[in-house]
Amino acid sequence: MLFTHRAEAGERLAEALRYLKAEHPVVLGLPRGGVPVAYRVARALGAPLDVIVVRKLGVPYHRELGFGAIGEGGVRVLSEDIVRGSRLGPQDIEAVERAETAELARQATRFRGDRPRVPLEGRTVIVVDDGIATGATAVAACEVVRAQGAARVVLAVPVAPPDAVARLGTAADEVVCLATPHAFRAVGEWYQDFSQTPDEEVVFLLARAAADPVTRPPVRAVEVEVEAGGLVLAGDLALPEDVGAVVVFAHGSGSSRHSPRNRSVAADLNRAGLATLLLDLLTPDEEADRANVFDIETLAGRLAAATAWLRRRELLPTGWFGASTGAAAALWAAGEPGAEIGAVVSRGGRPDLAGARLATVRAPTLLIVGGRDSTVLDLNRRAQRELRCENRLEIVPGATHLFEEPGALDEVAGLARDWFTRHLVQP
Repeated sequence: MLFTHRAEAGERLAEALRYLKAEHPVVLGLPRGGVPVAYRVARALGAPLDVIVVRKLGVPYHRELGFGAIGEGGVRVLSEDIVRGSRLGPQDIEAVERAETAELARQATRFRGDRPRVPLEGRTVIVVDDGIATGATAVAACEVVRAQGAARVVLAVPVAPPDAVARLGTAADEVVCLATPHAFRAVGEWYQDFSQTPDEEVVFLLARAAADPVTRPPVRAVEVEVEAGGLVLAGDLALPEDVGAVVVFAHGSGSSRHSPRNRSVAADLNRAGLATLLLDLLTPDEEADRANVFDIETLAGRLAAATAWLRRRELLPTGWFGASTGAAAALWAAGEPGAEIGAVVSRGGRPDLAGARLATVRAPTLLIVGGRDSTVLDLNRRAQRELRCENRLEIVPGATHLFEEPGALDEVAGLARDWFTRHLVQP
């Protein structure tokens, strides 16, 4: 499998499309499966998200053969060669177009509600799907987008067969595809979870994107070398304009600063005006020994040292976001005498591994656990009883340990953002 699910594919596709951010693009998802992928791309690029509703016009006696396509706004694209070769008369074309126009209007209303379409005139437009088999729908979408006034059309997908990518190069100005395996039979075989995307998820993601302002503070991202405990650790520092505080991420077992989940949460914090530092608390050689990820005292010491380095660079109120064993490290360090940390958030963490240090933590602490992560939830409840600081346990209904379910990670990000904003940013 290349991808765990569509959200993870979207995170990886977003990384490959970051060079387009300066062009202030519009991102369009093909319903239904393309929308969860497009949502992650739009968030990463700070771009407006919309759905591209197209309907293929199929030859009446051979529906799989498309003689054209229609899109919103009365856009109509015909292949004159196929029309002539199929001997279609005006009445044939009108009958097919009438039926497909009704379905197009129904889908557009279902997905977008009463929101207007995002204007495409003169814009760079990124058309996103979860993968391509034949490419017929993607070609139609690109043609419709161009007819709607786009200045540049980029087609972006996680996976497609090599021959389809070659064909699509004539429909789009550029094609970005993460993988083109030769042994290709179906898009779904390249995903661990390729369950059907329901209409309700498309509606939810489009509504959430519409409610999230696109006019976000610009973020300056730099790679840094963090001095911590005699080591130099690699990190990624993101600094929005008018930043009010900074959050340092402590990654957990089997993860790194490249974790798509933590990067997704960090991006939400950046949009709220919070700086973020994602760093690896272990060197590559140390990561090879699994025991090191459970050396909570060492991880906590490096987190504290990295935070001291950061404070010498940025004089900002500081919080810690920990995942798995990284949460234990954050709470261990927060329990040190004289620890000057403004707030702690744990995502699917192991606060129990902080042991007796829990009772000495003074920073307001938020524990976030998936409702279906029963073992970790029980450990968090026990740990919460040991805390003497302001604290709260938030359970995300239906979520498992990695918060891979639709909307689960977004809820985590919202909870973390509100907690850090409340405790770190001065009114």
